[in-house]
Amino acid sequence: MAMMYRRVLLKLSGEALGENGRLFDHAQIDRVASVICELSRREAQIAVVIGAGNIWRGRQGPAANMNAVTADHMGMLGTTINALALADALENAGIDVRVMTGIDMPKIAEPYIRLRAIRHLEKGRVVIFACGTGNPYFSTDTAAALRAAEIDADVILLAKNIDGVYDDDPTKNPNAHKYDRLTPNDFLRQNLAAMDSTAASLSLDNDIPVLLFALKDPENIYKAIIGENVGTIVKTIDK
Repeated sequence: MAMMYRRVLLKLSGEALGENGRLFDHAQIDRVASVICELSRREAQIAVVIGAGNIWRGRQGPAANMNAVTADHMGMLGTTINALALADALENAGIDVRVMTGIDMPKIAEPYIRLRAIRHLEKGRVVIFACGTGNPYFSTDTAAALRAAEIDADVILLAKNIDGVYDDDPTKNPNAHKYDRLTPNDFLRQNLAAMDSTAASLSLDNDIPVLLFALKDPENIYKAIIGENVGTIVKTIDK
C-alpha cells in the first residue's frame, strides 16, 4: 500500500520502551523496531525523537528541590540511553541507524548537524535524535517539532499512551470527547494537554501536520504513515 508520508518524524515517549516499573521492555522495543524496519525497507525516511519518562522526568527535579536545569540535563542523558537501546534493536534487525545528540558526546554518538541528518535519511538510514533540543526548559515534544521543521519532515507522529486528543482526561471522564481532527489554533485556544503549547506553535508556524495516536499497538505507526484513520490529526485547513 502506498505511503501518505515519505519523511517522518516519529516521537516516542520513554514509556514506549519500558513502563510499570520496568526500565526496558525488550519485547516492546523489538516490536517498535520491527515496524520502523518495515517502513524503512519500503523507503520511508524515518527520524525519531525519544523521551526519557521510563528513566527520569525533568519535572521530578524541582519537586525534589533540585535545580531545574540540572534535572533537565539528567533527562537529556536519559534520552541518550533510550536512543542507544532503540538503535541496538534496529541494528539487530539489519537496519542502518545513526544516533545524533543535541549535546556533544563524540564517543557515544554523532553531534546533531542538520545537513548530515538529512543526508543520513536520504541514504535510507534511520536517524534517532537524543538530548531533546539540547537546551533545558524544552520538552521532547518541542524537540520533535523543531527537528521536524529542520529536516523538512512531512508529518510529526506523536506516539502516546492515549489514542488521540480529548476535550478532557478520558481516564477520569468516561464522557470525554475524542477529536478526529483539529487545527493548531483550535488546539492552542482550547489549551488541550496532549502536547505542549510550544510544540503546537512550532508545528503551526511551519505548517507541519501532527498525528497523535496510541503506541499500544506499534502497527499504528505503519497505519498512520499509509493514511489510515488512527488517532487525531492536528493540521491547518486544506486549501
